[in-house]
Amino acid sequence: MKKLFAFIAVIGILSFGVSSIVSAQDEAVAEAADTVAVDTAAVAPAAAATTDEVPAEVPLHTTVKAKFIEGGAAFMGVVLLCLIIGLALAIERIIYLGMATTNTDKLLSKIEEALNQGGVEAAKEVCRNTRGPVASIFYQGLDRSDEGLEMVEKSIISYGSVQMGLLEKNLSWISLFIALAPMLGFMGTVIGMIQAFDMIRAAGNVSPQIVAGGIGVALLTTLFGLIVAMVLQVFYNFILSKIDSMVNRMEDSSISLVDILIKYNKK
Repeated sequence: MKKLFAFIAVIGILSFGVSSIVSAQDEAVAEAADTVAVDTAAVAPAAAATTDEVPAEVPLHTTVKAKFIEGGAAFMGVVLLCLIIGLALAIERIIYLGMATTNTDKLLSKIEEALNQGGVEAAKEVCRNTRGPVASIFYQGLDRSDEGLEMVEKSIISYGSVQMGLLEKNLSWISLFIALAPMLGFMGTVIGMIQAFDMIRAAGNVSPQIVAGGIGVALLTTLFGLIVAMVLQVFYNFILSKIDSMVNRMEDSSISLVDILIKYNKK
């Protein structure tokens, strides 16, 4: 839980910093535009009147910020909160899985060497000094090695399920935000459409400006909700692929550990 709060704080600080930079850039662009306009008017007023004006290119972040504000703070703020929390959980999982990754071939060779030189206790010490779920599973299997290979296999399977649950922690919350973001966007769109029709009824006529403006604002919430869902879906699938790869290595290395114990018992 502390890691989650830390990641949310980091993302909040980054968001505040980006907003400050964006505001500073907007002010700098506005000041530069005013300076250029004044200089142009002073040097060539006649040419400015006869020459076609070229519209200035609007930065992408300025457009996104304007559309975000235009969509309304109520639903757009909730959609943004889903993105921040979902990204915090996804980053926490990625870091955890990166720290839990172990070179299983190297670990197995160390365990086999420790068994041959110092017995089961030496092999357990190797597992204690190795980070990751694979080493924890191996430790549980080696701890039951004196009760027979059948008990070792049961212990590995049982503790492997526990480690798999730890690897998949918080994935349900990420999938919740993936589903919740577009639904909030759709809800904002429906409410915006209702407000647009209320404006039409209050005006007493079907004005293209009222209809187009109301529908455009309503659709913005759906757009941002779908963007948030797509971003979180990419992280979610990456985490799932990482977990599947780790689980496959855990199962394969567990079979190799049983084979090593069989050879050790024969000696």
